[in-house]
Amino acid sequence: MSAAHKNRVVIVGGGFGGVYTAAALEKATASAEDTDITLISRDNYLLITPLLFEAGSGVLDPRHVVCPVRQLLNRTRFIMADVTHIDVESHHIDAIHQPGGHRYHVEYDQLVLAVGGITNRAIIPGSEHAMAFKTLADAIALRNRIIDAFEQADVESDPARKKQLLTIVIIGAGLVGVELVGELTEFLSNICGTYQHIRYEEIKVLMCEAGATFLKEMPDGQAAFAKTVLEKRRVEIRINTPVAEISPQGVTLKDKTFIPANLTLLCAGLGSHPLLADLPIPKQHGRIVVQPTMQCQQRPEIWAIGDCAWIPDPEGKPYPQLAQHALREARVLAANICRKGRNEALAPFVYKSLGTLAALGHYDGIGRVMKVQVRGFAAWWVWRTYYLTQMPHWSRRLRVIIDWTVALFFHYDVVKLDMNSSAHTELKEDDPAEAANSKT
Repeated sequence: MSAAHKNRVVIVGGGFGGVYTAAALEKATASAEDTDITLISRDNYLLITPLLFEAGSGVLDPRHVVCPVRQLLNRTRFIMADVTHIDVESHHIDAIHQPGGHRYHVEYDQLVLAVGGITNRAIIPGSEHAMAFKTLADAIALRNRIIDAFEQADVESDPARKKQLLTIVIIGAGLVGVELVGELTEFLSNICGTYQHIRYEEIKVLMCEAGATFLKEMPDGQAAFAKTVLEKRRVEIRINTPVAEISPQGVTLKDKTFIPANLTLLCAGLGSHPLLADLPIPKQHGRIVVQPTMQCQQRPEIWAIGDCAWIPDPEGKPYPQLAQHALREARVLAANICRKGRNEALAPFVYKSLGTLAALGHYDGIGRVMKVQVRGFAAWWVWRTYYLTQMPHWSRRLRVIIDWTVALFFHYDVVKLDMNSSAHTELKEDDPAEAANSKT
């Protein structure tokens, strides 16, 4: 079949859903010559998001929690670019690569949307002053922000200012927030001893949950265990405590209480990706509504997967926005694209979670594996083992194993990773003294 008549499948998004859909399509069409696969993503790597917490704390080298997309796929055309427009009428996508500015115009026959979600900043006024925790840059920025605060607090003579510098507020006590706090407490306790004038007892970590339930993704017994573990590490947990406003100086609660804080982390759920806002297809809570086959009913050439998709389970409820679901959705979606090409009946995605795991730092964890509930060191070990197996290649797995082993014997490095080095090295043309000093 000529290239002009190939089925052009374009996947937007380089997370678990997008990359694994491309990989499954490659496998399903390995001997076919009638399918072109294109993956468009702003990053040229797949981020193993469950390990992001340890990358942020310093247990893992940030490079070891990402896998280069080009090494994961063989026949897929990969485009590193930001999608700027999707035209569902003419079936094409516009994208641009930054900072070079190369523009792409990509036509499709089948479009897979796997753009994920973004941190929900629409609920609380002033959310732009809070840090998110979704990307590798977020993890590095969080580490830098904490170290910078400690450097200032170590020499601060004003007690009120020192208290503010050492106060961290986490908004949201769901799975993401709890895992982040677990790793944070381990990181904070490790680096605290590096500073002469900071005691761990001076650090305040506050979790604010607007709802009535702490860690609602877990059974009550497991959530209670996690709450006890964190409180023993001096984490203050407030339930039924919505935040009214966030500012650079701290947070204001609904009861008008102001809490001075140097750092606020927003873990209060996912918002809709901006790319989906103008698409003329049905959405529910910002997610694309699809059939159980992951195909859009109004636009059968459009499919959606992962965090951006509202995929109904057999009871009509949407599947949770978890990596373990996206991995399995990808295989079904790829098979359905092939079935559609053969005019065969499509298969619905049906999956019952095998369990949920959460790491709490300090070799502690909680989880449910099938009907068995685990906690403590056993849960932590199962958590690490499971996500280690999700790494695509043994080369990456070995690097993670080495990092974990080294972390058992050595303290964390108190090192800021400068992400703006050019700002410090560029010389001003009108500053001859600075230029002269650089040559000495």
